[in-house]
Amino acid sequence: MAINAANFDPTFIEEVSSKLRKFDLTKCLTCGMCTAGCVYSDVHPDNDPRKFLRKVVLGLRDEVLNDPFVWFCTMCERCTVECPMGINIGALTRTIRGQFGLPLPGFMQKVVDETITSGNQMDVTQEDYEETLEWIEEELQEELGDPDYKIPIDVENADFLFGMNAREIKYYPHELQEILKVFYYAGANYTLSSRKWDATNLALFSGNNHDFWTITKPMLEEVVRLKAKELVVTECGHAFKSVRMGYKEFWEGPEFPVRSVLEVYADWIREGKLKVDKSKNPQPATIHDPCNLVRKEGVYDAHRYVMENICEDFRDMTPNKKFNYCCGAGGGALAMPEFKEQRIKKGKLKAAQIEAVGAEVVAIPCHNCMDQFTDINKEYFGMKKEMTHVTPLLANALVIEECAGYKGRKEVEE
Repeated sequence: MAINAANFDPTFIEEVSSKLRKFDLTKCLTCGMCTAGCVYSDVHPDNDPRKFLRKVVLGLRDEVLNDPFVWFCTMCERCTVECPMGINIGALTRTIRGQFGLPLPGFMQKVVDETITSGNQMDVTQEDYEETLEWIEEELQEELGDPDYKIPIDVENADFLFGMNAREIKYYPHELQEILKVFYYAGANYTLSSRKWDATNLALFSGNNHDFWTITKPMLEEVVRLKAKELVVTECGHAFKSVRMGYKEFWEGPEFPVRSVLEVYADWIREGKLKVDKSKNPQPATIHDPCNLVRKEGVYDAHRYVMENICEDFRDMTPNKKFNYCCGAGGGALAMPEFKEQRIKKGKLKAAQIEAVGAEVVAIPCHNCMDQFTDINKEYFGMKKEMTHVTPLLANALVIEECAGYKGRKEVEE
């Protein structure tokens, strides 16, 4: 690639560094380990992190701000794992996206704006939220055989406040029902919020910090208002990353833990609060590592522990944990439909991983990743694989009568 020295802008790297705050980009050794670490660098054009970083360091402002890499990068941070200087290109990409006036592709900004207005990314009204919880409560009263069952809402001093993904209200209420069922049988002391219940935040990907904090701050404030001991986030990598990032980088209030529900499930199984029988899930099963949950926030083992205890034939994909492959839909790719071709090409590598272990069931503890896996299933497997979150497999494996929260069954009057 020819470079015209007349285009060098020495102020550009200073401007980027001042906005990024965390990393000294001048430490780049131009060694190429970032590109070696990015499994998608040669899947389609304009996906080379080394070239992008060199443009930034050389001060090629116009080239950087018009580089397709800004939107093709899934910000999964796989490149950073290999970087000897620890330069986080995911964080760099987010900064370029959100702090240099770039118009967002797709419908990302629309979702961000709706989240700010309604409090959730699916633009669910308060009435719809309350009505959905009401009928889930009625369904659970019958399913649990407990006519006195109530979903705890705005209950103070609970062990944890549960933060959801808005899809669990709008599109997948049956999955929320499964989650609350598991909570019931564990004898959990928890609460939901009536005010702020969606933990997701697409501004994590847009890079606008003002929008990001406007969306996430109320979720953390609810923990304080309700005097909960901790915040527990549903099976959603980007929701988990959002609240953890907000807590670590912007929050100035009281301290409290922020954990994934998968970590809570693992504790409940270890403690015997949940009794499980893995023979109830006999199919060959594997687990996906969402980048935001695993590589970025260090939850490496909880979901594996759960899967090993609830699936008779658990098969781990390789590589995994810190070295896992992004599913291809990170960085808000699903909100940018004009780049679907590139997203699907990335998904082929994940399909190959699934095929290599012979899994028939794939557990995907992330709603964002789930949509990508649905497309992978359609494109590469003809919809022959079962794509699921972890919770339905856990709920199926429960030995209900031996769980801590089991109260016996009663007939629920019609």
